[in-house]
Amino acid sequence: MNDLITLVASKYNYWAFIILMMLGLYAMIVKKNLVKKIIGMNIFQTSIILFYISVGAKEHATIPIIEHSHGAETHPIQAINYINPLPHVLMLTAIVVSVATLGVALALAIRVYRQYGTLEENEIQSQINQV
Repeated sequence: MNDLITLVASKYNYWAFIILMMLGLYAMIVKKNLVKKIIGMNIFQTSIILFYISVGAKEHATIPIIEHSHGAETHPIQAINYINPLPHVLMLTAIVVSVATLGVALALAIRVYRQYGTLEENEIQSQINQV
């Protein structure tokens, strides 16, 4: 039991990501207001981005910039001493996509509100069924 508590406590960041992800998924599935669904989608995307950044982190490592020494002494490059920049670079792209998705979703929500006068799914569905 003590080992389980230690394991959970040592991976607290993963538990935070899981909670955020489930909160966002819950909002997207259960909420009937379109803006609340959009906020849930944004929380979900943010939790995934934070997860990948956390996975890409490495203790006691440095950025992968190799300095050339001008002396006669050369040291072999050891990859274990460097952080892999790929997850961080990909998450910068994911942040841009997330912001663009948020902007398009909010623009669509404004268009839906102008068309139907509401952002509630039930009311929009009932107006669509009346036509």
